[in-house]
Amino acid sequence: MAAIHPGSTIPTVETDNTVDDPRRRAPLVTGGLDFTGVTDTVARVATTRPDMLWWIGFLILSTMALGFFSFIGYLVVTGVGIWGNNQPMSWCFPIINFVFWVGIGHAGTLISAILFLFRQNWRTSINRFAEAMTIFAVVCAGIFPAIHVGRPWLAYWLFPFPNQMAMWPQFRSPLLWDVFAVSTYASVSLLFWYTGMVPDIATLRDKAKSRIGQISYSFLSLGWTGSARHWHRFEKAYLLLAALCTPLVLSVHSVVSFDFAVAQLPGWHTTVFPPYFVAGAIYGGFAMVLTLAIPCREWLGLKHLITMRHIINCAKVMLGTGLIVQYGYSLEFFTAWYSGHHFEQFVFRNRPLGNYQFGFWLMVFCNCIGPQIMWIKKCRENLWFIMFAAMCVNVGMWFERFVIVITSLSRDFLPGSWAQFHPTWVDVCMFACSFGLFGSLFFLFLKFLPVIAIAEVKTVMPQAHAHGHGHDDHGHSDAHASDTPRTEGA
Repeated sequence: MAAIHPGSTIPTVETDNTVDDPRRRAPLVTGGLDFTGVTDTVARVATTRPDMLWWIGFLILSTMALGFFSFIGYLVVTGVGIWGNNQPMSWCFPIINFVFWVGIGHAGTLISAILFLFRQNWRTSINRFAEAMTIFAVVCAGIFPAIHVGRPWLAYWLFPFPNQMAMWPQFRSPLLWDVFAVSTYASVSLLFWYTGMVPDIATLRDKAKSRIGQISYSFLSLGWTGSARHWHRFEKAYLLLAALCTPLVLSVHSVVSFDFAVAQLPGWHTTVFPPYFVAGAIYGGFAMVLTLAIPCREWLGLKHLITMRHIINCAKVMLGTGLIVQYGYSLEFFTAWYSGHHFEQFVFRNRPLGNYQFGFWLMVFCNCIGPQIMWIKKCRENLWFIMFAAMCVNVGMWFERFVIVITSLSRDFLPGSWAQFHPTWVDVCMFACSFGLFGSLFFLFLKFLPVIAIAEVKTVMPQAHAHGHGHDDHGHSDAHASDTPRTEGA
């Protein structure tokens, strides 16, 4: 996978005067690429040998992933005592990591499904990144609840299968709701991701040079020929799956929030959690999309397909959802004050002033203060500032879950049951190594599958339309401004 611009670095500012100009839409594909250029640019990533940077990155990440599974083996053999969990703080790093990784996976379905239904064609160059990120994040998320129960070899008890022991799951438990919600979300997202890749896998099949690649891509492309009948079936299936995925975006993290909201614990028992968690998931998901897309567009030579318009739009969505998250923070404190409930008020006083105030103020800075630089136009056009804001959100969203879980459990109703949580080295290493699993899966995706939706990108190019030129919202002619919806057989 040789980079098109070896030795190049991430630019500070890209000169595109129309990128943030409300009077004229910036192009979705730059560099004068035609249909053949788009195909060759994306296919080159998957059909050429990986460069040294890919091997170094994959070696590091796969070693971390191996360490993650080694820690799981150590946990199974030794027991959950290797974690810092205690009583009453039985939910600590495993559940924090679970909610964090589930949230990371939300932006993929949002970009792919909801923006597709709303005909937002700027999604076409980044939706494949986001969809892959969704699958890999859900893989990481699903591991933590399984090992948190203490006996992962009995995880099959969670499924309602007929058995002679008359043992059925407790359907009143929100943890069981997570099993069904997350597994449904993972299954539908995987099917949606794979369905959208079928035309592009067929393109790689035709471009592959090795016999193994040709056979593999032929099997995965399901006999795709590009006929009008195939396109007709594909468009219908893709639309139906997008409509099916849309409610899942709202339901999955709402169900995850019920783990906390249905409890009677001060700091958890609130009805704002479902919309607050969904907004936070989209907030963190778009931050992770930017974290992955910005380096990859430079490393893989995709700057003409993932343009500054895509990056800036993601930054604007991240900024907007960040405001919703900040409103959720303020609403939590207002509800605690307005309730007059002294237990609830103590918990929220304890967050900024108690033993875990470092986590609270770090969350406030990373989620509320740092991303505000995106209001400044020059910062929105500077990739370093965008990366800074995205990394702030990545850190802040983890500490948000840390504050919700730890501060509420450590100081509940009775002072006699108060406790302090100190993470062990296993806690920290397992969380760090989970990024190795996520990253190694993402690197394999970069090497063997189309990283950009070739067929969808072509439909938003001027050459795909009979007029050859589009017009912006003010009637000015612009050869790159065509934003017409996707059509069958394109």
